This record gives sequence, C-alpha cells and structure tokens, in this order.
Amino acid sequence: MKNHIPPILGVFAVMALSNAIVPVLPAFGEGAALQGIIFSAYFFGALVTVFPAGLASDRIGSVLLIRTGLAITVISGIVLLTTISPLILILARVVEGVGAGLLIASAMSLLNADSDHTRLSGFFMGALNAGLLAGLAGTGWIVSQINDPRSGLLFFTIISGVAFLLSLFMKQSAEKRISLPTELPRYLSQYKWLWYSAIVVLGTTGAATALYPEFGGHDPLLTGIYIASMNLATMISVLVVSHIRLEPVITIRIAAIGIAGSVIICLLTPFGFPLLGAFAGVVIISQMAFLAETGAPQGAMMGLYNTATYGGLFLLPFVTGFIAEFSSFFLAFIVPAVFAVTVVLTIGRCQCRLKARQ
Repeated sequence: MKNHIPPILGVFAVMALSNAIVPVLPAFGEGAALQGIIFSAYFFGALVTVFPAGLASDRIGSVLLIRTGLAITVISGIVLLTTISPLILILARVVEGVGAGLLIASAMSLLNADSDHTRLSGFFMGALNAGLLAGLAGTGWIVSQINDPRSGLLFFTIISGVAFLLSLFMKQSAEKRISLPTELPRYLSQYKWLWYSAIVVLGTTGAATALYPEFGGHDPLLTGIYIASMNLATMISVLVVSHIRLEPVITIRIAAIGIAGSVIICLLTPFGFPLLGAFAGVVIISQMAFLAETGAPQGAMMGLYNTATYGGLFLLPFVTGFIAEFSSFFLAFIVPAVFAVTVVLTIGRCQCRLKARQ
C-alpha cells in the first residue's frame, strides 16, 4: 500500500489542479479561442510527456517519475497563482501538463503491472475523476465564497504538495526493470483503432468541458457543478465497470454511440454531462483492462495510451474552440459527436485479440 497510496492521491491532486481553472476561464482570457488555448495548453504538455515517461517507467522504474511529476505540478501551480500574463499562463499550463504526464504514465505503469491491476486501475481512474470533479465543483464553491478566481488554484496546489511529500516514502525497488521494447511499431499498428478511440472519446469530454464555460454563461459555481457531474459519472462508472469483464470492441462501439448522443444533449441541457461521463468511463476501463492483458510492457502501452488520450484532449478542445469563435457553438459541439460516430465504424477493424502476448 505504501507504493499505491501516493500515486492514487497524487492523481487526485494533479487532476483537481488541472481543472481548477475551468470554471473561471473567462477571468483568464476573453473569447472561446483564447480560453480553448489556455485549456488545451495543459494537455499539450502532457501529450509530449506521457509516452517517454511510460518508456522510462519500464527502464528506470516509476517512483522517481512519480515524485518528479508531483514536484513539477507544485511549481507550475505556484506560477499560475502569481502570473498575470496570458503568455506565461499558457506556458505554465504546458509545464503543468508535463508534470501530469510524468505522474500519470508512470503511475499507470506501476499499478497496471500489479497482479491486482483491474481493481487498482478502478481506484486510480476513480481518484482521477474525483480530482477532476473536485477541481470543478470545489473551485466553483471556493470562488463563490472568497470571490477570487485563483483561490481554487491555491487550494489544490497545497494538496499537490501534500501528495509530493507522501511520495517521498515510496519504495524505490518495487518494480522489475524492463529494457526498451523493440515492437513499438507493431503495438502502434496492431492497436491503431484502439488508440484512435482513445483520442476521440477523451477528446470529446475535453471539448465539452472547454466549450461550456463560455457557452453556458453561468457563474463559476454552477459551471463547475454542471461539468463536475460528468466526472462524478465517470468515477462511478469506472468503479463499477472495473469489476466486470467486458469484450472491448463491442463495449467501445456501444459506448461511442452514447458519447455521440450525449455531447449533442449538452447543447440543450447540462444533464448531458453525466451521460457523457458515464459512457466515457465504460470505454476507459475496457481499454485499460485489455491493454493489461496483452502481455506487453505496461510502461510502453500506458505511454501509448496516454499519448492518445492527451492527444485528443489537446486537439479537440483546441479545434472546437476556434470553431465556436469563428462559426458557432452548435457546430463546435456537433464535430466531436461526428468523430464519436466514426469510432463506432472503425473500432471493429481493431486487431484487439491479445496478439502481443502470442
């Protein structure tokens, strides 16, 4: 447990800090385009980090990377608290994403290599989504009480510092060192439609999250609650589904239909968010359970998986932000729904048959 608690608490803290800016995005930048850039900058930092972090986890172990990721998160949080420049804010969000990428890829590698990986993955993804929820709803409540848009950032920066201190007690020798895998091109090709589904599913949740503060026009507390309902639904979903063995292709196909419908419902009512979160949770756990059983080095697989998810979380909010700015919010919500439908059509072509272990 000494090696399990810090990454699980750490991912809660890191995700909470990453989302603490969402309910107050209008206070940090004017217009959907700039807000989309601020939101997406974090995911760009994670995108360029998670794959090398996953490989490094196999090579040198996860503990050092977990500590480093948490330390970077704390530093970036301090910068976010003190800067008034939009450019520095964007750069700090990129650095914050780097810290998150280091933590998440290495923590997932550590937990997914455990014999009890399904249950631990459920706890990890539950904590991740609990952090996202706390960052949204918690920030909304804190700001409503203190009337300072940075007050949520301060609170979750402190929590991240606590997680870093706990990580100092992790054991260094808990993992077997694995050399750099030589079959990465095969993993990329063999599971390409699984990676694509990760890009689209997580990207859709990110697009809806980035668009809604400006689209909904609510105060930070209501905005945080509405979007947090998505993360609450995902948290419940991953905890439930992690105890059920599901066939990945069929599960992802069904859930992708639900995701397409849910993001369109978000145009009409914020009650689309919990539906979107629940379907996303089903997809995430089925993807992770499959990857854990491939027999491939989990650092490499989690690196590829997280690269796909953060690629989606960077690209779709970035693109839909510009669509909303220069076209309409209606089209900005429709685009990710269309991408979700393409997952339904393509995931059946995925060679998701555990061939990496054969």
